[in-house]
Amino acid sequence: MQDIIDDLPNKAKEVEKENQKFFHKLRKKTPKNLDYIMQELHEEEFSKTDCLACANCCKTTSPIFTNADIAGISKHFRMKEHQFISQFLYFDEDNHYVLKSAPCHFLGADNECMIYDVRPKACREYPHTDRKKFHKISDITMNNIAICPATYNIVEKLKLVIEGKGKQ
Repeated sequence: MQDIIDDLPNKAKEVEKENQKFFHKLRKKTPKNLDYIMQELHEEEFSKTDCLACANCCKTTSPIFTNADIAGISKHFRMKEHQFISQFLYFDEDNHYVLKSAPCHFLGADNECMIYDVRPKACREYPHTDRKKFHKISDITMNNIAICPATYNIVEKLKLVIEGKGKQ
């Protein structure tokens, strides 16, 4: 798995221009059944993907922490919200709370999340490939292609399906 993770940024770079054009077309002319296609591709990919074997998202990026996330995690740790924020988070240039450092402080040595039951919404939804109105999050998806092997695979299959060369 580590070989795949190590090679992923290179593979993503190789298809970056192609993906930019693809997503541009997808935004201009969105298939009516895109969300259905994405749900199928997502389920198919994650039926054979073991996120615990990878955890690259937790090792390299930070989710955005909403106020509800902060409240829930703080309560879980029996901390005041401001204590949780000052210990683990900072306000980034986009005015979002994110982790101060990577890998995620809550990632265990076994790649399991130590706060799984109260993890941030962004973590619960990652990599967002089964999200409604998928065509509106192409920037997020473009970033995730270089981080998540499953996202890379889903997008490659999506291009085949949309171009009529793959099963639907």
